[in-house]
Amino acid sequence: MNREEKNEVVLALQEKMQEFGNFYIADTSGLSVEKVNNIRRKCFESGIEMKVAKNTLIKIAIDGLEGDSSEIFPALKGQSALLFSTVGNAPAKLIKSLRKGKEEKPQLKAAYIDTAIFVGDNHLDSLVSLKSREELIGEIVGLLQSPAKNVISALQSGGNKIAGIVKTLQERG
Repeated sequence: MNREEKNEVVLALQEKMQEFGNFYIADTSGLSVEKVNNIRRKCFESGIEMKVAKNTLIKIAIDGLEGDSSEIFPALKGQSALLFSTVGNAPAKLIKSLRKGKEEKPQLKAAYIDTAIFVGDNHLDSLVSLKSREELIGEIVGLLQSPAKNVISALQSGGNKIAGIVKTLQERG
């Protein structure tokens, strides 16, 4: 691979990183071609894009991101597969589902989610439970609607009580 081809790969990776905003680096070493193809198929079904590149090219692409992402660099050893997704926890859920049973791979090397960096397979469970941006917005909207609904229902029921009291007072007088 000559310098121009390497630059093209780095630029393509940087574009993916910026386009999706979230990416995971997974270890797929030792897996058969059949298992890797199965992972690719499941990625496609889940709306996740999978790319394999040399660690040095991944490092250069990550280095071009805003902020300091050097925490990821120690994880770039061995074979690395990049999983790109617009949903922050989708690759974690996929990795978890692929490892059901006796499987130990793919393993999570690192994750970059909206500028937050997670290094190590021990973060997989917490990444699976991360809520997507849409879920968080839905929760916030629900929380904001709840007090307003309570106030409206209190005013409506209170209005009926007041009208009843006024009517009773009228009938007495």
